[in-house]
Amino acid sequence: MSNTSNFRQAINQAKNQTLIGSNVIANALPYVGGGLVLTAIGTYGGLFVRANNPEIFLPTFIAAFVVELILFFVAQNVAEKANNKVALPLLAAYSLLSGYTLSGIVAVALGTKGVGIAGIGFAALGCGITFIGASKVGSNLSESDGMALTKTIGLGIMALFVVILAQVMFRLFGVYTPSWLEIAVSGIGVLLFVGSAVVDFFILPRAYRDEQYLSAALSMYLTYINLFIFILRLLIALNSRD
Repeated sequence: MSNTSNFRQAINQAKNQTLIGSNVIANALPYVGGGLVLTAIGTYGGLFVRANNPEIFLPTFIAAFVVELILFFVAQNVAEKANNKVALPLLAAYSLLSGYTLSGIVAVALGTKGVGIAGIGFAALGCGITFIGASKVGSNLSESDGMALTKTIGLGIMALFVVILAQVMFRLFGVYTPSWLEIAVSGIGVLLFVGSAVVDFFILPRAYRDEQYLSAALSMYLTYINLFIFILRLLIALNSRD
């Protein structure tokens, strides 16, 4: 966020901004909720397979991940054209597969002492609280502060995923992240996706028309799924210290 002398003044300035999709977030919210329900179902399915057929979990996990990536880009392109009848089933399938791949970290959380089901509930609650706070802050940001925050969060998330990619590469060669670094990366991830939630409420009504609600829903869905993941990562890292 840019430096301003008075944040309250910035909020007052934002009230007069012209939006191209003043109802796009309201239109998107039911689909965000539906996507999260499907993700929960997919996660349960992944946990079931992992518990009852562990030998097939890894190959199905990899297959789901690949198809999930393909679906994301296809659904994103279709949704941006406001072809909602085609985009909706694609996004539904994407949400289910996202849940299946999410079951990996959920299983780790369930098996980590001090996290468990309570930690998963805490992560979900954290996403809900973030949504409430972000909706109040993001929708009232001034143009200058909103754009500055958007650019800052965007750069931060890019840097974060470069670090995560490096972590994955190191693990392939048997080099594991020290616990303090994992805590730092996870904590920064939580902060960045809290910021991303604020950005959604500022930028989506300026980026999408009302009929492009599925594109807005996908953006919000990704924000909260990633926030959930990084809260879980942080809890796992905090409870796995030597």
